[in-house]
Amino acid sequence: MPVWVRRVLVLCTSWPLTACAGRQSVLDPQGLQSDRIRWTLFVFLAVAAIVWIAVVLVLGIGMLRSKRAADRPLDLHDGFEDRSGRVILILGIATTIIVLGLSLVSYAGQRTVFAKDEHALTLKIIGHQWWWEVRYEADSPDQSFVTANEIRIPTGQPVKLELESADVIHSFWVPSLTGKMDLITGQKNELQFTAKNAGIYRGQCAEFCGLQHAHMAFAVIALAPDEFGRWRDHENQSAASPTDPLGKQGEALFRSRGCALCHNISGTLAGGQLGPDLTHIGSRTMIAAGTLPNTPATLGAWISDPQHIKPGNLMPKMPLQSDEMIAILHYLEQLK
Repeated sequence: MPVWVRRVLVLCTSWPLTACAGRQSVLDPQGLQSDRIRWTLFVFLAVAAIVWIAVVLVLGIGMLRSKRAADRPLDLHDGFEDRSGRVILILGIATTIIVLGLSLVSYAGQRTVFAKDEHALTLKIIGHQWWWEVRYEADSPDQSFVTANEIRIPTGQPVKLELESADVIHSFWVPSLTGKMDLITGQKNELQFTAKNAGIYRGQCAEFCGLQHAHMAFAVIALAPDEFGRWRDHENQSAASPTDPLGKQGEALFRSRGCALCHNISGTLAGGQLGPDLTHIGSRTMIAAGTLPNTPATLGAWISDPQHIKPGNLMPKMPLQSDEMIAILHYLEQLK
């Protein structure tokens, strides 16, 4: 076989596999539920492939067989009728068995995907246009806190999500961990999953929800249980007050320039509820619901002109002088 032919064959057979791994792939399961979903998918694909190949083979044999035209085509042939009846009966029984078998496989998969655990970590996820509000619920109010666009969970422990929407229909989907579930206004849906391995898994809104639907992503960060416990204890703390002059100036500007009307920073006078909670924004990896990495440059660009980066979002353009922007950025960087 010529070398160029082999190269073309390798390229044609390998390029579809490039999307079969990574932090947002249904074929790279890292959770108990996503693993069951993939197993169910492969079983259905295998059965469908076998049935399709069998049908094509039988059809091809029938088309290729040469058969002499009968002298009296309308006459009945008892032997042929008997054979046809047996074939139809066998195929009917086989079809029934296949359908029942696939139904059992689907039922077994759903028992895992929709399983409930009374001891699961409970989070409330509220979808907004176009960002995610994440509430960590606890029996004691002092152990509850709010964050945005990043969901940190412990590995090996079931996590229950209570899904709600503040405006239109959204859909929560983390392909590597679990299936999809809609967020509907006035209705609370639940989704439960368990991450097997530590890592960062990308999630996405899977229901068209407006102009910036494609920029409504989030990250699920799975941590070892002890590391998650330390992170949760830190998140329960209020924001540290700045001690340097530039930080104090930034905190004062944050309130006086109207940022506090929309954003909350625990432990300060900023108590807005319209936008994401910024109490520990300095420790987040992304901003603007996965649109930009969280760096001083990108955060400054976002504050200066959010409509240029994400047209249609509810954050207005902030008319700040350069020295004011530097002070606010310095303050926000300290919120870790």
